[in-house]
Amino acid sequence: MKTLKLIPAFVIFITLVAFPQNEEQLFVVASYNVENLFDTINDPTIDDEQFLPSDSSKWNSEKYSVKLKNLAAVIDSMNYGWGPDILGLIEVENKAVIEDLVARLGSGKKYKIVHYDSPDGRGIDVALIYNSDLFSIARSEALEVELPDKWPTRSILHAVLCDAKGIEFNFYVNHWPSRRGGEKSATARIAAASVLRKSIDKLLEEDPKSKIIMMGDFNDEPLDVSVEQTLRAGLMVCIPGSQLDTAVYNLAMEKKIAGEGTYLYQGNWNMLDQIIVSGSVAASNYICNSYSIFKPEFILQKNGKYAGSSLPTFGGRRYFGGYSDHFAVYAVFKF
Repeated sequence: MKTLKLIPAFVIFITLVAFPQNEEQLFVVASYNVENLFDTINDPTIDDEQFLPSDSSKWNSEKYSVKLKNLAAVIDSMNYGWGPDILGLIEVENKAVIEDLVARLGSGKKYKIVHYDSPDGRGIDVALIYNSDLFSIARSEALEVELPDKWPTRSILHAVLCDAKGIEFNFYVNHWPSRRGGEKSATARIAAASVLRKSIDKLLEEDPKSKIIMMGDFNDEPLDVSVEQTLRAGLMVCIPGSQLDTAVYNLAMEKKIAGEGTYLYQGNWNMLDQIIVSGSVAASNYICNSYSIFKPEFILQKNGKYAGSSLPTFGGRRYFGGYSDHFAVYAVFKF
């Protein structure tokens, strides 16, 4: 097993700025809950009435266009203006809204989309977009999550992408059941974690060096039962000379312990958006200490009890015309 070398943050910054197109060496993975990216068209198969012109939200083409413009500005500004190479999208209605968003991105990267319609009652899906100059799609699937109460929920997206040398990377995009319902809802997220753990166990059994990168809005934090015990995602510490086994490592846990988060709720920061990797990725691909919460100045609320958080599109039913109620997260990897 390779040893890990500690790479100072300023070295990563210099590398990305000085050689932004040296794509054979580095790639950036990001995850972004985009807060209900819905179109304005009524879909009778899902409960999308809140995002229609006839609703009290008055969700119309103008607001939809502002939403796309704002999200594109955030995504384009990632990776020092070069955009991410892999982006997990959470809370999208369908493939059409993803295509509308991708069409507005200005990084020049040739993004392709992996998406499945989810059984979620509100029609909330997850998706993955990837830089097709760096990766090609090998296969993909939607992992169904069956909840204890049989209520339909979001699928977990599994996409296997190959780099230029044919090496496979397994990407999982997650949006686990919400916290609505308090403690009782924890069993739903444990069910989602069990589905994900079963899938990665199969990969690791076939090849202990499988390259696995999991991301998304887990609706639980790194120290919660579903993530730490069911998924068994441990603390990732970059120490020179350390050896990593076939466990999985939560890149977000260190920042959670430091009191940081991606979603502000009742005055507390919650680290709901995470990136978790297999031991092989941690040892051979992850650029140490590169996991970050993406919060550019232009999306921040400046005043009030939510100062320092991302300006959302809606606050309850009140329209703010912002970006999302979550911050995106990202990490840098090498081939």
